[in-house]
Amino acid sequence: MYRILLADDEGIVINSLSMIITKNFESQFEIETAKSGRMAIEVADRFRPDIIFMDIQMPGINGIEAMKEIRSILPSVIFVVLTAYDKFDYAKEAISLGVIDYLNKPYNQKSIVNVINKGIEELDMRREKRRQDLQTKERLETVVPIIENGFISSIIFEEPFEEDIDNYKSLLGIDSSYGYMAAVMFGDMQQGSHLTNAVGSAVRAQTVYYTKVRDIIKDTFPDAVVGSISSNKIPLFVPRNDMSMEYNERDDLIEKSRVAVREMRNATDIQYRIGIGGIKRLKNCHESYEEALKALYSTKGSVAHVDDLPIAVSYEESYPSDIENEIFEKLRDGDVDGCLLSSGRFFDWMSGKYSDDVMSIKLKSLEFVLRAESDMYKSGGHLYEFESRKNYLSDINGMASMEEIKTWFIDKMKTAASNMTTGTSDHTHYLIKQALEYIENNTEKDISLNEISEMLNISSYYFSKLFKEETGEGFVEFLTKKRVDKAKELLKDPAKSIKEVGSDCGYSDPNYFSRIFKKATGMTPTEYKERAGSGL
Repeated sequence: MYRILLADDEGIVINSLSMIITKNFESQFEIETAKSGRMAIEVADRFRPDIIFMDIQMPGINGIEAMKEIRSILPSVIFVVLTAYDKFDYAKEAISLGVIDYLNKPYNQKSIVNVINKGIEELDMRREKRRQDLQTKERLETVVPIIENGFISSIIFEEPFEEDIDNYKSLLGIDSSYGYMAAVMFGDMQQGSHLTNAVGSAVRAQTVYYTKVRDIIKDTFPDAVVGSISSNKIPLFVPRNDMSMEYNERDDLIEKSRVAVREMRNATDIQYRIGIGGIKRLKNCHESYEEALKALYSTKGSVAHVDDLPIAVSYEESYPSDIENEIFEKLRDGDVDGCLLSSGRFFDWMSGKYSDDVMSIKLKSLEFVLRAESDMYKSGGHLYEFESRKNYLSDINGMASMEEIKTWFIDKMKTAASNMTTGTSDHTHYLIKQALEYIENNTEKDISLNEISEMLNISSYYFSKLFKEETGEGFVEFLTKKRVDKAKELLKDPAKSIKEVGSDCGYSDPNYFSRIFKKATGMTPTEYKERAGSGL
């Protein structure tokens, strides 16, 4: 069903148009009429037509002015202009108002039917587009929370794949490299800094209230990325353009969060608290989430910001905490040059500001080196030796000049950064080297993948994967090749029988040995031995 408004000051025109529409389109249209520009505006406001046939020359408000007014009320309405005046200026102005056709009186039935069909086609196209847009929006309403939760999980669990984070940022329209995390905690009753019945409230929140709570969070933090319920908490990330937040902004943020807590309480039968962490670089925002949780557990208020509480590290005014953070970010990324550049800048700050306090500089250098090496060992693949650092204290104490201390400091930081990304690779090389040595020395035995995996203390699946990546061949393929190569050498010995050669190469069944050898060389062991004996 469509709505059509016929606006013309001549009753005979309205009657003829109504008759043509009724005759040709049966019950497809609901029709109303108007005999002046003012009436056309009033009817359009009430009736909300899809198509309007408008006579340009009407008493009072003319058709052009009426169309302008109606267009402001109904932006998508379709106009068809009727006039006995074939004037180009009128036509031009009407077309600028989005008119789909311009008909001169007298008109015939065919032209009216054609223009209505044209209008119906346009309306159907718009309705289909609207339907598709709504479907897309509906799908997005389902998909976006999943994407947001994936992004939040990647941050909290420190996913190492930067490409995934970049993809999430692109999908969510985030162009910031900084941000802070918050945690919305819920429960039945507050006892100290905790909320009771975490499990029960989480179930109710998940099944009944999550959408309501999420909407309130989005209203409070319009740019926020909201995760799903984890235990009795909803984590969220708020992007920032830099790492600073003025006092007044933080104060406003806390007040908005308090309002959100009240709104969530009123909308559900659950109690809420919000913890807010400090601004971090995106890759370090898991630290912000930890701060948000610490803030919640350190106070009894409904909202807790880490910067209000004595739980975050406070530095003297000139301390370059940004450079310190940068050093260990670059180190964890295995960015040796970046780590050394930041380490050099930090040391220059120490030596420039505290040149008369050499001991503090030595201790800070030692602290950073030990911290860097600890991160290196945690990255995996490196053997920790308890006595490997026993000379550090005596070495650094024996240094007299700043240049010596800086050289030692930079060298140790370089080694730690270099080893951050090589540990896994070195460990793999070590394991495969052991496996290859074992194979080389035991080709006469019935070696199995499980046997070597157990010897190396890793699963057979993982060993098989590592072996293929390191050697380019599967374990069985590699072992067969080694045994066949050894068999070729042994077959050159006239004193050895085919059975002995097979046994020495790990094949107790001569027939099986013969089949494997022929498949690898194209000859049976006997043929190969005869050819080797003849010198061919």
